[in-house]
Amino acid sequence: MSTANWDLDPSMESTAIVQLQPKYDLFIGGCWQKPKSGKYFATYNPADESVLSEIAYGNQDDVNLAVEAARKAYNEVWSKMSGAERGKYLFRIARIMQEKSRELAVLETLDGGKPIRESRDIDIPLACNHFFYYAGWADKLAEAFPGQKPTALGVAGQITPWNFPLLMLAWKIAPALACGNTVVLKPAETTSLTALKFAEICEQAQLPAGVVNIVTGHGDTGAALVANQDLDKIAFTGSTAVGKLIHKACIGTSKKLTLELGGKSANIILEDAPIDQAVEGIINAIFFNQGHVCCAGSRLFVQESIASKVIEKLKFRLQSIYVGNPLDKNTDIGAVNSKKQLETIEKYIALGLEEGAEIFQPTCNLPSKGYYCKPTLFTDVAQSARIAQEEIFGPVLTIQTFRTLEEVVQKANNSPYGLAAGVWTVNGARIFGLSQQLKAGVVWANTYNKFDPTSPFGGYKESGFGREGGRHGLSAYLQFKN
Repeated sequence: MSTANWDLDPSMESTAIVQLQPKYDLFIGGCWQKPKSGKYFATYNPADESVLSEIAYGNQDDVNLAVEAARKAYNEVWSKMSGAERGKYLFRIARIMQEKSRELAVLETLDGGKPIRESRDIDIPLACNHFFYYAGWADKLAEAFPGQKPTALGVAGQITPWNFPLLMLAWKIAPALACGNTVVLKPAETTSLTALKFAEICEQAQLPAGVVNIVTGHGDTGAALVANQDLDKIAFTGSTAVGKLIHKACIGTSKKLTLELGGKSANIILEDAPIDQAVEGIINAIFFNQGHVCCAGSRLFVQESIASKVIEKLKFRLQSIYVGNPLDKNTDIGAVNSKKQLETIEKYIALGLEEGAEIFQPTCNLPSKGYYCKPTLFTDVAQSARIAQEEIFGPVLTIQTFRTLEEVVQKANNSPYGLAAGVWTVNGARIFGLSQQLKAGVVWANTYNKFDPTSPFGGYKESGFGREGGRHGLSAYLQFKN
């Protein structure tokens, strides 16, 4: 339903292109295998709470089988193959993903709740591009790291989150395969379908058996993967709390580890910024992705002299945002991924009111069924407020003001996280000055949430360590001999 002052005729994306099976098994050693426990769990469409399919619930035995299959494929096939030959498989996977891009986009929206425009125009193209990009590196590793003699690690265990299911899969699997590793992937339990569809793509690409294995399940399945002693690498994207447990579990082992964790990213608007452009950037940074991005610009800092104007424009812009069925091409904000996540967001909104912040939500009639949340602004927010310090992972923006650059740097860095930041100003010197002082892995200038396969991404402090993307993403899956 529309949050605007006018009604828009629905422009629904058809779901006919999606070929879903009623039940999915585990993809191990190039074959579909039933879980040892015999257990399956439902995956839901968050837009209407309907069941999409049944997903296999993998346990420790299933994980061990998958790791054995990956080790066998590494020892007998993948590590013996030339980089050029590995690259051909990655190119083939990328092309098949492009051919199936519409189906993948619709499936991502069905399973995750994000607007079809985001799945279609951002997530799926970026996922394809990561495979194309790393396919090109597969036979050039020596040139990427001259004089260091790079070699593969072996078998990588990978765990991906629910907010960008296929894109996070691509961030991890593409560089791992390009470097000569094999993988066991555990996708998020609420958004496993595109990972399972990717397994079908691997079959179609005739990828050697065991090079990619998909084991679905809940948190205990992921824990079983981390605990396996025959893994050479763990790559995890998800919450800081779980990341700390994984870090602790890997201490004292030989496993190489990268963690991309939570964030509470600062978006800074200086008084000389192009305000209309900045407002659209803010909307994109936190609302169009429903705040379901670990680097979402959920903390807005506005220079005091322009604060009232920026807030007024933000409130006006929010009145025209369309909240509703994510398959509707008119929709700006779709469904929250799960009932549990919606409850978390609502808890933080109530907490913001308790802490004395002033709330603004646009006039909005939410759909009667499904998990939906109104876009929310909080002003008069204290620096110590929990809504300004803790990751909400929803369409909730806190706004604070500042007078000097020194003040905003201190406020922006006063966070346990350090994943990303944004700076809006026409002054290039200020951009470079602030980017050096902000403790964030990525700093965007006069834009936000722009990603590219050639650019590394990762955080500081409790936002994790290691980098994914670009040449840096290769080093996470290599060992070096000088």
